Amino acid sequence: MDIIFLRGLHIETVIGIYDWEREIRQTVVIDLELGTDIRAAAAHDDISRTLDYGALSTRVVEFVESSEFLLVETLAERLASLIRAEFAVPWLRLTVNKKGAIQGASDVGILITRGNPPDNTADR
Repeated sequence: MDIIFLRGLHIETVIGIYDWEREIRQTVVIDLELGTDIRAAAAHDDISRTLDYGALSTRVVEFVESSEFLLVETLAERLASLIRAEFAVPWLRLTVNKKGAIQGASDVGILITRGNPPDNTADR
């Protein structure tokens, strides 16, 4: 299995448990690693035979911008489910970073993996 990645996708959304957070939009940063097999696409030089990361990123932005979750954990879980269902991704690693949420920390968030891990994760 190969991995297509998307890193540093900045998206504005309503996220947080405090009243003031429900009234503003905050930036979350999404990182994705998506398990797939790119061999057929490479052999035929054909986007229809691989994961279209342009379409995927558009869908991720659309979903996150329209969401209003309390917890980063909920956003991560729902986003992972959506990606796996709509893009037939057998494995993914997803990070949702809510930069600045903790004073003194440059990054804070959650990293989840879902599905069957690629064979080559031990090599990384």
